[in-house]
Order: sequence, then structure tokens, then C-alpha cells
Amino acid sequence: MDQQSRQRVSLKNPVHFLALGFGSGLAPKAPGTFGTLAALPLVWLLSSYASFSLYVFITCLVCIGGIWICDKTANDMQVHDDSSIVWDEVAGMLITMLAVPISWQTMLAGFLLFRVFDILKPWPISYLDKQVHGGFGIMIDDVLAGVFALLCLQLALYLQWL
Repeated sequence: MDQQSRQRVSLKNPVHFLALGFGSGLAPKAPGTFGTLAALPLVWLLSSYASFSLYVFITCLVCIGGIWICDKTANDMQVHDDSSIVWDEVAGMLITMLAVPISWQTMLAGFLLFRVFDILKPWPISYLDKQVHGGFGIMIDDVLAGVFALLCLQLALYLQWL
């Protein structure tokens, strides 16, 4: 994030605080990775203490609300999809771990799978990343990366690789 963009956001603003992944998006290197790491305690809490229905409901709220959160913050920063906006990584990680039994192995596998899909952006993720703009554009590529990671993780569980 450049200095001018940094001056346009504040962690005291609750919308910016969420968009910046509780501040993790301000990491000088690999903010997406730090945003994904910031999602892990939320994943663990929801997986451990919430019903499946509540987990799905909160994940939907994070995704749908994220469209507005990311759009508002990007507009405030006057930069589309600045790398410090990592709420989409939080949403993607929640999707990745949907209906996954939580252990350090599944958390690590889910983290790695999501980061691979988020970084490499295979088609159609790359297409959506380039063609869709605004808050929906910021969110949709990570939502789809989360779906791809979820499918791979569920396959690994089914094949008893984890």
C-alpha cells in the first residue's frame, strides 16, 4: 500500500478494520497470507463451537457483507483491490474449511490449498479477477479459490489422505 492510500484508512474505522483483516493486511510482505492466517482463529472458533448451520450462516454473512466492506474500503483508499484489503481471504478460508473436521493437519492443508488457488488463480478464478470490479470483484476470486480448495480438501479427506 502506498503512503497516500495508507493515510485514507484507519484501523479505528470498523469497516476498514475488517477489510484489512483485523490489521493483518498491513503486513509489509505477503498481506494475503497474513490475512489468511488471521482467519484461522475464526475458523477454529466457529468449527469448534458453532453448529454447521451457524457456520454456514456466518460464512454467508462474511461473503455478502464483504462485498460492501471491500468496496467501501477500496473507494476510501481510491485504489481498486489494494493488497492490504484481505477480508476476501478471510471469506475464502471460511469456505475452504466448511464441514472439515478441525485438526492441525486439516488447518494446514486448507491453508496451503487456499493460498495455492488464491496465488495461482487458475481459470476461471483468473478471468473473474481481471473482469469483475468493485466489491464483488474483490470478493469473487477468493470465494471461488475457497470453493476449489474446499473441493480438494474434501477429496483428500474422502481418500483418507488426512
